[in-house]
Amino acid sequence: MSLPRIFDRAIYAKRRARAERTHDGSFLVADAAQALFERVSAVNRIFRRAIDIGSRRQSFERLRPLAEHWTRVVPDAAQISSERDVVVADEECLPFAEASFDLVVSILSLHAANDLPGVLVQIRRLLVEDGLFVGAILGGATLQELRRAFAIGETQMLGGMSPRVAPFADVRDVGGLLQRAGFALPVTDLERLTVRYEHFLSLAGDLRALGETNALMERSRKPLQRSTLAAALQAYAEHDSEPDGKLRATFDVIYLTGWAASNPQPTRRNSESRLNEGLDTALARRLPLDQGRFCAI
Repeated sequence: MSLPRIFDRAIYAKRRARAERTHDGSFLVADAAQALFERVSAVNRIFRRAIDIGSRRQSFERLRPLAEHWTRVVPDAAQISSERDVVVADEECLPFAEASFDLVVSILSLHAANDLPGVLVQIRRLLVEDGLFVGAILGGATLQELRRAFAIGETQMLGGMSPRVAPFADVRDVGGLLQRAGFALPVTDLERLTVRYEHFLSLAGDLRALGETNALMERSRKPLQRSTLAAALQAYAEHDSEPDGKLRATFDVIYLTGWAASNPQPTRRNSESRLNEGLDTALARRLPLDQGRFCAI
């Protein structure tokens, strides 16, 4: 039985590659990379062979000090620069031998996998005994306001709606997937960012900078009509705007942690404790949204 194809993986890879070429970065990527860096840094061990699966170059540069030797997996050849050990591969079919790495990381990429359970099983097989996987994916209520606005706008103008915002996993479901994939001590937690945008175009610009525009298989191929967009923006303003007129946009980032071990040992529990300390530190350093680089756009 074949799995349903929710995402157009070829289109997604091309949009990610274009975003890498044309944009300097994203505050979401920088934030997730810093959070994972702090968590892994709290583990008192040296990682020698690590692999980064699908992360943007911006986040990889932050994670680079965590291991001695890195391999990177990118979804499109256009993302290869002068760096060594970069492999072009789809995250759903990783071309590496079992027990090849002691650290696997992935930042804001795996949420677009058609077979997330299968990808997690592959990641577990890549890890040596006592290896660590840490990741971050978009999930939960991400872009719920945008989804609602277009549903209302298209229903009013067209009598129906087309898929425009991807379905996102629930944090509890992701925890179950980690356990089913064979990870020991699986941990998932969710961080919600509510960003206030001055204009809808700023939100659209952030999504393009991420390479996270609509890549659903069932997306409409027809150009968006101005009347439909106007109706959607009106609905957005009516349902999800602040008193000052700024538009709210929710981004839920789910953080995943799992160890490669059939029976956790005391030393691994100590490492898990340090990892949780790093998690607490990461959460404690969160800036309020209206400060620093998380101010309204």
